[in-house]
Amino acid sequence: MNTRLLKETGIYDSKKQKMVEKLKKSSSYKKAYEDTAFLRSSELRPIRLQLELLKPEMILKKYKIENTIVCFGSARIFEKKDALKRINILENELKKNPTNIKIKEKLKDAKKLIKSCKYYDEALKFAKLASKNKINGKKFIIVTGGGPGIMEAANRGAYECGEKSIGLNITLPMEQDPNPYISPELCFRFHYFAIRKMHFVMRAKAMIAFPGGFGTLDELFEVLTLVQTGKKSKIPVILLGESYWKKVINFKLMAKLGYISEEDLKIFTYVNKAEEAWKIIKDFYENKK
Repeated sequence: MNTRLLKETGIYDSKKQKMVEKLKKSSSYKKAYEDTAFLRSSELRPIRLQLELLKPEMILKKYKIENTIVCFGSARIFEKKDALKRINILENELKKNPTNIKIKEKLKDAKKLIKSCKYYDEALKFAKLASKNKINGKKFIIVTGGGPGIMEAANRGAYECGEKSIGLNITLPMEQDPNPYISPELCFRFHYFAIRKMHFVMRAKAMIAFPGGFGTLDELFEVLTLVQTGKKSKIPVILLGESYWKKVINFKLMAKLGYISEEDLKIFTYVNKAEEAWKIIKDFYENKK
């Protein structure tokens, strides 16, 4: 019986009501789906994994997105004007703090990465080609990790064509904001790398990897392994930046020593230009029986 009715019947007891109100504030009284502490407990990890898989799945189905092209690459590669601006800022900071080792290291790295700005341009160009063209009447949607650098370039390419693109962001110790070019309704945020990688691969009809670090390599090898083992049907896997990839990973040596087969070297293709990458994808699906 509610408080109003209790008062009307003349049996309202303020002491009892205070006890009831106290009980209602107890964490155990909360509905399970409204109890964030409960949902974040270690025992609920399997449920959180399921929710993280389901939410993007339901939204992507709502927008009828079935064919994607995944673009991987470094978050540290900027458009040249921004890279030069960053160097200028760091140089000014160093003038104010000439003994600061951290600023010196950042400036050194920023100068090293200037040569990589060309990959930002190629990612932008590739995303435009993929977004404004269809293959066999099918539209392909760009997917990235949702952050800066190469990811920003790819999302931006779709954005500048007036097309949708997806960003699969991840929570990190140093918070990573989504880049501004992702379609708002397709901007996702993950806690679990494993579920995020599943969403990269589930609808992927092609994958292009630009130069990058551990994260890029992790995502690349995920796809290579899935294709090699037959867990994922064969798709175009493209490594843009031939000299970089051949220096960083000696796939031929792996085959020579027997750790992979010669046939596995056909899973991926090296290119240096966005147009080459798009042609490989286009030819693959137009010639597919």
